[in-house]
Amino acid sequence: MAQDALIQASIRRRLLGLGALLVISLSIAPLIFDAAGYKERKIVDRIPPAPTMPPVMEVAPAVVLDESTSQSEAITEPAPVAQPVVIKAPPVEVVEKMQQRAPDEVSPAEDMPRLDENGIPAAWSLQLASFKDERNAKSLRADLTKAGYKVYIRRANDLVRVYIGPEMQRTRLESLKESIKEQYSLDGMIVRFTTQ
Repeated sequence: MAQDALIQASIRRRLLGLGALLVISLSIAPLIFDAAGYKERKIVDRIPPAPTMPPVMEVAPAVVLDESTSQSEAITEPAPVAQPVVIKAPPVEVVEKMQQRAPDEVSPAEDMPRLDENGIPAAWSLQLASFKDERNAKSLRADLTKAGYKVYIRRANDLVRVYIGPEMQRTRLESLKESIKEQYSLDGMIVRFTTQ
């Protein structure tokens, strides 16, 4: 009898566990099978709808009706003629002066960047001025930078020097030297650019 009681208790526990599994599966099944419990994230569309365009209307050309003509004999009025533009050539003296001021052209082969004896590209700078007072050098650097030039300063002994550059082609600095002389009254000299 004791064994029958144990078997009945075991069967009751199994039936109770089976009932619990059945209740759990019935409560979860709708979520899994019909997706009623799943809510998809809705992404808000931030793009506004396309504007509605009014229909395109064709415009008829302007028609001038005389009292003597009927609508069937209408004449289209032509557009008014614009005044011709006259371009005046500059005087010959101005052109000759500009040609004289232009630097002599150097062939591209002569002005190509070159390598020095160590295999390093040769670059050039335009040394403009040397100052004892660093404030003067910084002031000149600020003026030239504001004008659009690439400017740097270097300290050597008790002097501060102001340079424009570096440039790989020396001819660019030669033409720049003339314009700096006219604008700032500085007579610079072209020197080899070094990193020290």
